[in-house]
Amino acid sequence: MKFKIREMKPEEYGELENFLYEAIHAPEGGVKHSRDILKLPELQLYTKNFGTKPADDCLVVEIEGKIVGACWVRIMNDFSHIDDETPSLVIALYPDFCGKGIGSTLIKTMLTRLANKNFKQVSLSVQKSIPKTKKFYERLGFEVVGEVLGETELEFVMRLKLEGKNFA
Repeated sequence: MKFKIREMKPEEYGELENFLYEAIHAPEGGVKHSRDILKLPELQLYTKNFGTKPADDCLVVEIEGKIVGACWVRIMNDFSHIDDETPSLVIALYPDFCGKGIGSTLIKTMLTRLANKNFKQVSLSVQKSIPKTKKFYERLGFEVVGEVLGETELEFVMRLKLEGKNFA
C-alpha cells in the first residue's frame, strides 16, 4: 500500500478530533464511546487551538489524497504529562489501515522529527487493557515511568529518551 507522510496543514487541524476519537480505546468486544466524550476538558487538551503552542506538531498519513492517520505532539498537562519540556504524543489510524506497518513508519518519522528539534524525550499513555500496544512502544524504546487514571481506566505513562536514538 503506497502512502505519503507529510505535515498536517493548519486548515486540516479540525481532523484531529476524528483521530483523537480513534485513539480512545474501547474494550475488546465493548461498545465504542459516544463522540460526546471528546467534549471532556481533559480530552479537549489534545486538539483545542492546536497549532498555537510552540511545540504543537502533527504529521499525517495520506493515501490517494485522503488522510488516514495522524501522529501529533503537544506540551500539555495531560494523562502522560512529565514536565513542561516534554511533548505528549498521540497516534491514531482509521481501523482499515491498522496492522500494515503504516503506524510504525508514522511514529518513527515523528520521533526522528522530535529528536531533530532537540527535544530530550517524549511521553504517551497507553491503556493497561491493551498489552500489545504497550509492547509495540517498548520495542521502540519507550519505558513505563508511572500509571495514571485516564478517561475511563488505568493507563501506563511511558517515556522515550530521544538523545542518541535512530528511528530509521
